[in-house]
Amino acid sequence: MPTTPPNRREFVLAGAAVALATTAAMPGTATAAPSSAPAGRPTPVRLVDDRATPATRSLFAFLKRQQGRGILFGHQHDLTHGFTFSTPDGQASDTRAAVGDHPALFGWDTLILEGKEKPGTEGGSEEQNIAALTWALQKGDARGGINTLSAHLPNFVSGGSFYDTSGRVVRQILPGGAKHAEFNAFLDRIAAAVTAARRADGTPIPVVFRPFHENNGGWFWWGAGHTTSAEYIEVFRYTVEYLRDTRRVHNLLYSYSPNSAFGGDPTGYLRTYPGDEFVDVLGYDSYDGSAGSQTWLDGLVEDLAMVVGQANAREKAVAFTEFGESGTEGRNAQWFTQVLAAIEADPLARQVTSMLTWANFGGTTRAYVPIAGHPLLEDFVAFHADPYSVFAQDLHGVFSVRTSAVANAPFLHLVTPTDRQRVTTTETTVRVRLTNAKSAQVGYSVDGGAPRPLRLDADGFHSAVWRIDPAWLDNRSVTLTVSARVGGRTLTDSAKVLLGEVAALPAGWVDDFEGYAGDDVTLSEAYSHVNANTTALSTEHRASGTYGLAYSYDFSDAGYTGIGKPVDADWSAFGALKLWLRGDGSGNGATLQIVADGVYFEYNTPLSDTEGKEITAPFGEFAPAPWDTSHAGAVLDAAHLAKVATFNLYLGHGSRAATTGTVHVDDIRAE
Repeated sequence: MPTTPPNRREFVLAGAAVALATTAAMPGTATAAPSSAPAGRPTPVRLVDDRATPATRSLFAFLKRQQGRGILFGHQHDLTHGFTFSTPDGQASDTRAAVGDHPALFGWDTLILEGKEKPGTEGGSEEQNIAALTWALQKGDARGGINTLSAHLPNFVSGGSFYDTSGRVVRQILPGGAKHAEFNAFLDRIAAAVTAARRADGTPIPVVFRPFHENNGGWFWWGAGHTTSAEYIEVFRYTVEYLRDTRRVHNLLYSYSPNSAFGGDPTGYLRTYPGDEFVDVLGYDSYDGSAGSQTWLDGLVEDLAMVVGQANAREKAVAFTEFGESGTEGRNAQWFTQVLAAIEADPLARQVTSMLTWANFGGTTRAYVPIAGHPLLEDFVAFHADPYSVFAQDLHGVFSVRTSAVANAPFLHLVTPTDRQRVTTTETTVRVRLTNAKSAQVGYSVDGGAPRPLRLDADGFHSAVWRIDPAWLDNRSVTLTVSARVGGRTLTDSAKVLLGEVAALPAGWVDDFEGYAGDDVTLSEAYSHVNANTTALSTEHRASGTYGLAYSYDFSDAGYTGIGKPVDADWSAFGALKLWLRGDGSGNGATLQIVADGVYFEYNTPLSDTEGKEITAPFGEFAPAPWDTSHAGAVLDAAHLAKVATFNLYLGHGSRAATTGTVHVDDIRAE
């Protein structure tokens, strides 16, 4: 879903010419490795669900075979939200109005279940909106397309929307959490809608399910800074296991889809990867907020090539799960065809099997699928005519591939506590999930100590209460290891657990970098990261205490980079933002960004000083970000400061300045 996070626009640094670096497409000639079988024999497929329906297995085999043969075009809510029709009838669509054909991929969302998107009905009953999502899936299938389902889930703690990042929601909906039952109830609604989506002959309609997308950004409650990588991995795994094993939904493929950009480096992309056992489709989201710049195109191709490479190595399908044109001034009239040509020209990127653009919400000038009068309509028609784009009428044999399922191997994972979780009580529950096997020898140990047994409970976990010595609650870390003996071999998993409370920061403070138990991973997990950067605790350069922040940047693939931390506080009693900053002597610059009541306010400072000094940024000198044109002229006044959501620290590449370097920061607070 398109948002306006900082990584979807060109970074502007006041007083410096920010040159966005141009990246080259990833070299390589690797080709897709589609599943195959001798003539006349079924194609073996290895899926998350080895009990998937024949049509679901066929869809996966088709997606693998399609790699390098053309890219399926998709459109979110194509049959239900548009500018060329008012009443959804399962046939009318803006895509059809533009090119005389439906998309090959129909995108839907769980917001239908809440009545917040058509064909759901605001105020409708749960049963009515479950039926509405089922209807949408059936209509997409009837139009000859493939269905995909994203999930903009409500905040189960506050009752707010997916944009409400308060409440550490993921932790609360995991097993043992206060909102776990509410999360299960929502998954029940998804299961009911998907299992009811059948063809006239009773065959379940396959659906590609894409939960918890764009999680490397900080704009959703399941995103970076609001949950840890380990919590994210476990909630994704739990979702799969609940739908597949508890609700026995067998017509789903599961997709993982972080947001751009990674500079072609798989490290960040895989940081929250749930594992091959839980993902069928590797996806990637990227919206062009640059009006068609070559920099965006080059970065897109480089990242898509990286994702394809990972998918091929893991025998997964691969998709460009969301894309779209910015709708800004200076639009590129050949945007669609140039994007397609750039992807097709790369030997790896061209193997993505689909590219889905977002729904036609809002004003017609921002239409992701152009309509009459739109400046990109002519190019979209040319995009449709290109042999490498695939629409509904081009699809053949999607659900008729003969396949056989490869049986899944036994798998063990530690569900709670998660890696780097802080436990502040003398008791917590250890939960382990063992799938595709049974074992009477499941246990856990702490720091290599004597094993302790785990017993199968009513919820399907092997569990036990871990009783912790009160003397251990002193901010130490321990390694919790779980194991199961299965068929003559031992399966294991482990987590570092932080014990004891840390002192709460005073009002107005963002960070003093003392509360991470000296662990760089825990520090990194507390922040969202945009483009290439690394963070580490520094004992050498700091303003006070034991630690400061070493913030290293790399502008090789983008002209800016950033980190951000949730604040969710009232700063109306304060007059300025302060922090200790030690620059690296470069011509680069820093931007302090405060997101307050939906407005992105910024203050710029150079990185030329190398001595380290306190920076004072009066709130009255903050101004709306240049790209945040809808709030031009807004003032960071008390009303805005009462609703501070996030603090971000961006570094921008100055003209002819250093490409890499490290700056040091400490004691970030409002005073």
